[in-house]
Amino acid sequence: MARNHAVDPECNYCLQCGGEYRAEVRRCADCTADLISGREIIERQQQERQPADCCPIRPDDDLVSIQSGPLLQMQMVQVLLKRKGIPSLAAGESSGTCGCGGPNLVIQVRRADAKEAQAVLVREHLRSTGLSEQELAVAGAVFDAAADSTLCPACGCHFSTSLNTCPDCGLCFA
Repeated sequence: MARNHAVDPECNYCLQCGGEYRAEVRRCADCTADLISGREIIERQQQERQPADCCPIRPDDDLVSIQSGPLLQMQMVQVLLKRKGIPSLAAGESSGTCGCGGPNLVIQVRRADAKEAQAVLVREHLRSTGLSEQELAVAGAVFDAAADSTLCPACGCHFSTSLNTCPDCGLCFA
């Protein structure tokens, strides 16, 4: 998207590659994605800059922990949630670490907001890593020669372990 320069409301833009086109062009010539108008981009940017109108968490709210990690990472999670209108708290996490990496925090949200908060975090993970949900589902697959069949970690194809190469993508396990 056109973030490094001003967005022209009279042009269309490709959200995938950042291409800029005349208003009458509807598809990106490079990646064939549908284009979005500059007006829509400007509206989205304005909405992102506005503070979220979310109700603050009260002491009697039922809270659940959704993620834990280092201070700076958890601050970024809170900013992301706030942009989506989901209030959160950062609580200290007791651990036996030496503390040289800074404090670890736990992000908590209302139980009623937990599902939406998790969806926001999953979308951000997919966006920031460039992975698809299918790629994430098979990312931990391991070739086990003792098993009857296996799942290819590259493409997700199921195949017999009598083969040492994935029949779908050609990944070799020898």
